[in-house]
Amino acid sequence: MTTLLIAICFISFLLVKNSPIDPIQAYIGADMLKVGPEQREKIAEYWGLDQPVIVQFLNWGSAVLKGDLGTSMIFRRPVIDVISERFLNSLVLMVAAWVLSGVIGFIMGVIAAMKKGTWIDRIIKWYCFTLASTPTFWMGLLVLIVFAVWLGWFPIGLGVPAGVLSENVTMMDRIQHLILPVLTLSILGVANVALHTRQKLIDVLTSDYVLFARARGEQGFVLFWRHGLRNIALPAITLQFAAFSELFGGAVLAEQVFSYPGLGQATIEAGLRGDVPLLLGLVIFSAIFVFVGNLFADLSYHILDPRMREVRKL
Repeated sequence: MTTLLIAICFISFLLVKNSPIDPIQAYIGADMLKVGPEQREKIAEYWGLDQPVIVQFLNWGSAVLKGDLGTSMIFRRPVIDVISERFLNSLVLMVAAWVLSGVIGFIMGVIAAMKKGTWIDRIIKWYCFTLASTPTFWMGLLVLIVFAVWLGWFPIGLGVPAGVLSENVTMMDRIQHLILPVLTLSILGVANVALHTRQKLIDVLTSDYVLFARARGEQGFVLFWRHGLRNIALPAITLQFAAFSELFGGAVLAEQVFSYPGLGQATIEAGLRGDVPLLLGLVIFSAIFVFVGNLFADLSYHILDPRMREVRKL
């Protein structure tokens, strides 16, 4: 993990330094015409941008090891404060979408397997295959147009109502602004779980012990509850834990479409405006987040599957 994190940081640092975005110009903003060459040199010296790339990386890396991710050029605040504030918003969004997509995908997979070969099974498969190739931003725009513009059921964007003081924002206001981004990520997140659960349950239903149970008269929901659920729940849970880390990439685009104040929107702003400290801090945080998600997936498999514990004992 440490070696991979160092490699990610170094490659990201090189990509940012070789990008066409001028961090000094991004820092100055609209006052670019009022700043002369000497002032530009002082700004570059202040941020350490006048030093060789390897020196800049070493200086930045040593500061990161001390817990200092630098100061954001956009927000004029410590990077760690910006990330911690935005992460809470993104975490609520991702957890809600993760739970909803897992439950809906599991139910869809069970229904498709129990109705194998019927029109219900074909519709679910078509739906999942279509979603697997659907871009997040396109689905977000579609959801926004239908539910916010045409029907007017939900706010168009943002995390809270515009023009309302923070102390006057209620929990219901936050939930209303959260529904459409969660719906977008949930609609796209059901495909993998649904298709995997469908195939796994089909394999279970064609096994010898299920055929014996059918011969004894068991069928329908009773058959699924006694013999199918315990065999397909574990793979579905493991797959869903592994998909939690992938939600971060989808959340970046969804937050940008809905102007939701999370890490995704901060990442886009940092990239477009050349905020190197914030962008690199987000790279480190996202890499750790993905690693933790995959770690939880592996741990859940070892905890929930007794066969893995038996292998460890051997």
